Amino acid sequence: MRILFLSQWFTPEPDFKGLPFARELQRRGHEVVVLTGFPNYPGGKVYPGYRIRFWQWEKMDGIEVLRVPLYPSHDRSAIGRVLNYASFAVAATVLGLLKIRRVDVAYVYHPPATIGLPALAFQWLRGVPCVYDVQDLWPDTLAATGMVRSRALLGLAGYWSNFIYRHVTHAVVLSPGFKARLIERGVKPGNVSVIYNWSPDARRADAPTVLLETEQRLLANRFNVVFAGNLGAAQGLDTVLAAAGLLQSTQPAVQFVFVGDGVDAAHLKADAARRALANVLFLPRRPAAAMGAMYATADALLVHLRDDPLFEITIPSKTQAYLAAGRPILMAVRGDAAALVTQAGAGLCCEPGNAAQLAALVRQLLAMPEADRIAMGAAGSRFYEEVLDLRRGVQAFENLFVHLRIVQENAALKVL
Repeated sequence: MRILFLSQWFTPEPDFKGLPFARELQRRGHEVVVLTGFPNYPGGKVYPGYRIRFWQWEKMDGIEVLRVPLYPSHDRSAIGRVLNYASFAVAATVLGLLKIRRVDVAYVYHPPATIGLPALAFQWLRGVPCVYDVQDLWPDTLAATGMVRSRALLGLAGYWSNFIYRHVTHAVVLSPGFKARLIERGVKPGNVSVIYNWSPDARRADAPTVLLETEQRLLANRFNVVFAGNLGAAQGLDTVLAAAGLLQSTQPAVQFVFVGDGVDAAHLKADAARRALANVLFLPRRPAAAMGAMYATADALLVHLRDDPLFEITIPSKTQAYLAAGRPILMAVRGDAAALVTQAGAGLCCEPGNAAQLAALVRQLLAMPEADRIAMGAAGSRFYEEVLDLRRGVQAFENLFVHLRIVQENAALKVL
C-alpha cells in the first residue's frame, strides 16, 4: 500500500510516532509519503539547515517527506499557537492535495485538532480512508493545561474536535479511557480502537550513547530519580520540587534530575534556586537516540501529571519509554497509566500533586534491596517486549490499514 503519513511534527523534531514508525511500515513493504511542517518544535524556531519555503521535498531513509509552510511558534501565546496550528492545516490541505499523488490510506497524528482539516480533505475529496491517531483529547487538553481559558474558544474547539472524531474513517486511541470518552461523544464503538503506544527503539537503555564527563560527575554516587521530557504546565512539576525539599535533609543521597525543556523550565529553575534545592539537577533536552545512557544511570524514572480527570485516562508516552528502559518507575498519576505499570509489576504509584506521598514513595524505593529494584525494572522491560513494542503496535496499525482498504474496495465494487 501507499500510505500518507500526516503529522504537523516529524523528525528531526522530538516527535513520538515519526521516522521509526514510517521506517517500520516501509520495512513491511509499504510505500510511505510524509506530509509535515518545517521543524520548529519545541522551541518555536526553525531548525538549522531549514528555512520556511512554499514547500520542500526531502528524503529520509528513502522515505519521501513533503514539508509545507507554517507560522513557527510554541510558547504560552494563544495567538501564536493558533497561527501555528492553523497555518499548517491550511498549507497541508492545499499543498498536500496538489503535490501528493494517489495514496491508499492516510495515517493522521492528532494533536493538534486542526490536523483534521487536511485529513478530511483527503478523505472526502480523494476518497482516502483516514486512521486518526488521537494522542490528546481536545478540548480537554487545552483546558487541563491552561493553554486556552476562554469558554467560547474551548466550546469552538470542542465542536470541531467532536466533528472530526465522528467523521474520520477510524479513530485510534492510546487507552481504554480515551475510547470510552470518544464513544460518549458520539463515535460509533466499531469506529474506534485501542492501540497502545510504543517507545522508539532509539530510547532503549542499551542504546550506544554516553553521558558527558560533567554529567557523569553530577550523577555519580547519588540515587537519581529522573524525569525526562516536556517541562510544561500539564506535568505539575512544582510538586516534584516540593518533594525534593522534603527529602533534602533526611535523604541526602536522593537527587531529582529533570532532563528536557518546555514552557515551565525557567519557572522551575528559578523556584529550585529560590528554595535552595541542592538535590535538584536540570539537564538539557537531547535527542531520543541519546536518552539510553541517561535511563541507564537512573535509579528510578518518574512520571508526574497534574491531578486532572483528563490525565486519569492518559498514558504519557514516557511510560512506555521507561518500561523499555528496564528501570523502576515511580508513577504519580491516576488511572490508566498507573494501571499499566501496576500490571507490569514495574513500579510504585501514588497520588499526583501530593509531595508528601511522592517523597514517601522515593523513601520506599530507596529502602528496597537492590535485587528487588533490579527485578522490578526487568519486569517492566519484559512487559514492554511482550505487549507494547514497536513491531506489535505497527502490526496492529497495518492490520487496520489493510482492513479499511478492503472495506473501501468492496464498497466500490458494490457501486459498480
